[in-house]
Amino acid sequence: MLVEHLHGTALRAGPLRFPAGRPGLGALPEHVTLTGHGSWWADDPADPRAAAVSCAGHAILAGDPRRTAPEELACLTGHYVAAPDRFLPLLGAAFHRLVPWERMIWIRSDPPPAVRLGPGTTVRRLLPRDTQALRTLGPDLAWTSASWGGPAGLAASGRCWGAFREGQLLSLACTFFAGSRYEDIAVATLPGARGRGLASACVEALCADLTTRGRVPSWTCSRDNHASRHLATRTGFRVVHEYVHYAVGAAVVPPGQRTLPRGLRETGGSAGADSRPPS
Repeated sequence: MLVEHLHGTALRAGPLRFPAGRPGLGALPEHVTLTGHGSWWADDPADPRAAAVSCAGHAILAGDPRRTAPEELACLTGHYVAAPDRFLPLLGAAFHRLVPWERMIWIRSDPPPAVRLGPGTTVRRLLPRDTQALRTLGPDLAWTSASWGGPAGLAASGRCWGAFREGQLLSLACTFFAGSRYEDIAVATLPGARGRGLASACVEALCADLTTRGRVPSWTCSRDNHASRHLATRTGFRVVHEYVHYAVGAAVVPPGQRTLPRGLRETGGSAGADSRPPS
């Protein structure tokens, strides 16, 4: 029985399946299926026993690590990888560097008090015509649109709210990974516009929209990102789960030199070009 149909490649039911309806990074597999942004790999598309899914520089591994070889993970070079502990020996053999990052997943609980903005500032949903406004945020904030294939994809998604003043986009809150129950959000503000409540106002507008659509907002950040944790608390989120993902460096065997006699084989999609920082 077919349980997933991914960009023309069917993965048949077997002992391996990515659960649906998960918050935080758990929404990544559903996001790739929903939007087409990202990539899937499996040892056997007809009967997968080991698989990976990636988007915007994040990846999840699942299944049996014995079903793939270290060189076959070269496709995940430079990613933040979340995987069960049983995959650690495989990851250690696959990459020259493996750096753990402690992460926190938050869920929206109680809506915070309304934010009052200064005159001339407007918070609204971004539209396709706002693609250029997203581009003007610059390379440091380009990660916010990576999971949608870039600024044009995010602007057309209907899942981004921004704070504008005199036509300039100063801050935004957007869905980074869209799942069937949870949507994990990303927030960014230009350095010169911080401390004005703009991010809080964008988060409030996005969360109200998610609630109307029957989705639950989630928030993911590193344990040591105190600014992100403070903003999450201020906008009504509470911690529900902690985990570790790994920033991986260069592959021991570069992608151009790997062979695929067995193990992970790409089943469809296109990986995002930018990485979400560990924020």
